[in-house]
Amino acid sequence: MASKNKKLRSGYTTGACAAAAAKAATMLLLSVEERKRGRAEGKEVEIPFPDGSRVKFKIQDSRIKIQDEHLTATASVIKDAGDDPDVTNGAEIVATVKVSSEKLEVLTIKGGKGVGVITKPGLSIPVGEPAINPVPRKMIREAVLEAVQGFSPQASRRGDKGSFILRSSSFAALRRMDATENGRVQGLEITISVVNGEEIAKKTLNSRLGITGGISILGTTGIVKPVSSEAWTATIASSMDVAKAMGYDKIVLSAGRTSEKAHIKKINFPEESYVMMGDYLEFSLLEAKKHGFKKIYLCAQWAKMLKIAMATPQTHVRHGAIDLKKAAGFLKGLGIGDWGLAQEFNTAMEIFNFINSELITHNSKLFKKVCLAAKKYAEGIAEGIPVAVHLVSYGGEVIAGSE
Repeated sequence: MASKNKKLRSGYTTGACAAAAAKAATMLLLSVEERKRGRAEGKEVEIPFPDGSRVKFKIQDSRIKIQDEHLTATASVIKDAGDDPDVTNGAEIVATVKVSSEKLEVLTIKGGKGVGVITKPGLSIPVGEPAINPVPRKMIREAVLEAVQGFSPQASRRGDKGSFILRSSSFAALRRMDATENGRVQGLEITISVVNGEEIAKKTLNSRLGITGGISILGTTGIVKPVSSEAWTATIASSMDVAKAMGYDKIVLSAGRTSEKAHIKKINFPEESYVMMGDYLEFSLLEAKKHGFKKIYLCAQWAKMLKIAMATPQTHVRHGAIDLKKAAGFLKGLGIGDWGLAQEFNTAMEIFNFINSELITHNSKLFKKVCLAAKKYAEGIAEGIPVAVHLVSYGGEVIAGSE
C-alpha cells in the first residue's frame, strides 16, 4: 500500500508478539546453561505464523529467577504496528513461563496484569477468561512447542506422545513436560501481561464489549496492515455478537461518539445495543442483517448523513470527499423549492449552516427528507430490516428523524 509515494510498513499483532515472548521465555526456562538468576538481552526468536511463514522478533528483555525453589522465566517484545495508527503500538507484551505444580493435561495460558478479562457473553472467549483470542492462543502454543522440541540436547524423548524429561543440576526434582499429538504442552503455565495495559485499554472500545482490566491479545494473521479496516470491522462484529448474546433485537449504529451520545440522551437503549460503525456503513448494515436484528437505528451528523442519503456505502473522506455541487443538486431535488444555492460551498457544514440561517422556514422539512433518503438507502442494504434514522446537530442534539 502506498500513500503520497511512500510505502506504508506493515507490523505485527499483539498475539504474534505474545507468541514470540512466550517462546523466548520457554527457551530460557529450558536452558540448563542459563538456569541462573540473571538476564539476557538483545536476542531474537523466530515463530511460525498462521499462513506458514516465519518471522523473527527481537526480545526486549528476558530474565530467569528462582523463587521458592521454582524456576520462572520472563521475556518481552515491544509491539511494532508498522505505519498503522494502532493504540497498542509500542506496548510491551510480556510472557512469564513456569513449570506448573498442578497436574495439567494441556499447556495453560493465563492473563496477567494489563490483559483484559471477558465479562459479557457473545465473544469468541468465554466469560471469566482472559481476553486472549483463539488465533493468538494457537500461535502461543505452537511457538512454545517449538521451544520444547528444540530442547533435545537436554531432554530425552520417549513414547508416541513425545515426553520430555528435564534434568537440572540445580534441582533434585525432575520436571516433566509432555508434548501431545495435538500440539499442546503439559506442565507449562504461560502468563501474558501488558505493561500499562489498563491505561492503553481506555483508548479502545473494550469496556463496551465487556472486556475489563486491560487490552485484548488479538490477531487472525499475526500481521497488522497499515490503515487497515480489519480491526474496526472486527470490533463492529464483536459488538453485535455481545448485543445478540445479551438478548437484544435492536441495534444502534452511530457514525461517532457525538452521535451516539445524542441518541443515548434521546432514547437511552442498553449500552450493549450501541455499535460505533464509524465510516463502515455498508459493512455494519450487512453485519446487522447477518446477526438477525429486528430493527436498526442509524444516527450521524450532517456530513455523514448527507453522504448516506446520497447512497455512499463507505463514508470516510479517503474514499472520496463529498461533491458539494452534487450535494446541493441532491438537496434541491428533494423538493423544497429552488432555494437559490447560487453560491459555492467549501464544506458540508457550510451547507448545514446555510439551511439553518437562510432556509429556516424549510429546514426541518429538508432535514427530515434527508433522513428519509438515508433510511431508504440503508433499508435497501439491510433488505427487510426497518431502519430508523436520526440526524444529529454539530451541537450534539437529535434535530430530525425519519419517523
